[in-house]
Amino acid sequence: MPFWQTSNGNGNAASSSTTTTSSSSTSSSSMNSNNSNGNNGCQQNQSNQLGETRSSLYYSTNAISFVTKSLLPTRRRLRLDPPNKLFFPYEPGKQVRSAIGIKNTCKSHVAFKFQTTAPKSCYMRPPGAILAPGESLTATVFKFVEPPENNDRQLDQKSRVKFKIMSLKVKGEMEYVPEMFDEQKDQVAVEQILRVIFLDPDCPSPALEKLKRQLAEAEAELEARKKPPEDAGPRVVNEGLVIDEWKERRERYLARQQVEVDSV
Repeated sequence: MPFWQTSNGNGNAASSSTTTTSSSSTSSSSMNSNNSNGNNGCQQNQSNQLGETRSSLYYSTNAISFVTKSLLPTRRRLRLDPPNKLFFPYEPGKQVRSAIGIKNTCKSHVAFKFQTTAPKSCYMRPPGAILAPGESLTATVFKFVEPPENNDRQLDQKSRVKFKIMSLKVKGEMEYVPEMFDEQKDQVAVEQILRVIFLDPDCPSPALEKLKRQLAEAEAELEARKKPPEDAGPRVVNEGLVIDEWKERRERYLARQQVEVDSV
């Protein structure tokens, strides 16, 4: 075989081999590129799905939390005794009294306020106050009992009068003014709406005995508030007493000095 054919053949073979190698490299790189693009696409899809899942879980958790908070009862700042009723002796045509114990169960000072649907025939004493943490008092509620239309003593008559107790957290000790409830409406909480229950004053019952005891406590607390506060602080010495005390000390000192001189 002539040498030029051999060299051409080898050249063709080399050329074809080079072409094959380059084509395979190109195909492999394109495959790698496709695989890389596919992997990136999968990762991006997974990331998007994960973000959507987290977002849906976040909103679902917030929705559940909101629903749970709405279903749970509001935490009370005051403890009432009785908790949701006001007991009155049923005496038509007379003004009767009820009592309710109020205790601050918070760690901060709390102001409370009474409201009623019948302000012309009912009033409270005190109508409002500020309680320190753990402090309690017994409030008295006065109500005029309307006589029945047929003049029958119906103990089970329904009263449409209701009372409402509201509370408001305040900063430390301060003077109670009803306007504070209007100035901070967003912080006011309704503690309880109290229904009126009539009791037969001629028929002894545990509720009637408790009412009498609470009324006596309310009267005792009222008398205690009327008394002037005891002066438990240090005695303030005016200028004259200070000068007199200084003179006495001076005289004792001079007398002691005189005794020492005489002894020498």
